[in-house]
Amino acid sequence: MTFREIVTTSLLFLLYLVLQILLMRNIVLFDYAFCFAYIACILLLPNETSLTWLLIIAFVTGIIIDTFYNTLGMHAAATVLMAYCRPLVVRSQIDVPGLETRIEFSLQELGTGAFFRYVLILALIHHLTLFFIEASSLTLIIPTLIRVGASTLFTTISIVLIQFFTRN
Repeated sequence: MTFREIVTTSLLFLLYLVLQILLMRNIVLFDYAFCFAYIACILLLPNETSLTWLLIIAFVTGIIIDTFYNTLGMHAAATVLMAYCRPLVVRSQIDVPGLETRIEFSLQELGTGAFFRYVLILALIHHLTLFFIEASSLTLIIPTLIRVGASTLFTTISIVLIQFFTRN
């Protein structure tokens, strides 16, 4: 990565974290749909990012969110699992010729369908982990699954809309 790309990625990272902490934290639809737009920090990192760095960045991101949400590592665990599954999802879902080379994960680069699928699958992994850790029991499986579904859809649509309106 060039110096300009590193600075741009870092600023985008900070923007998503500030957006999550100041704005998205207070947006809840019908007590079931929560928006966790901060996962875009991990989703939008370049494909050339090694798995080690991806996991470190995911852990730091999760710990920062846990600090402001007072959730004792739940976001860190969910974000690290999502980052660990990301290369598998990329290999299985995104059909771009020359994927081994350089690709940016953005709405403009992948197209609407592939980007929506990519964000939806990884948001589902994140939200399943997060809400089942929060429930810590299978007795609340129906409300937890409703929260997972509603939050996954809300987060995915939010990230796609943010990408749509920030395209160059």
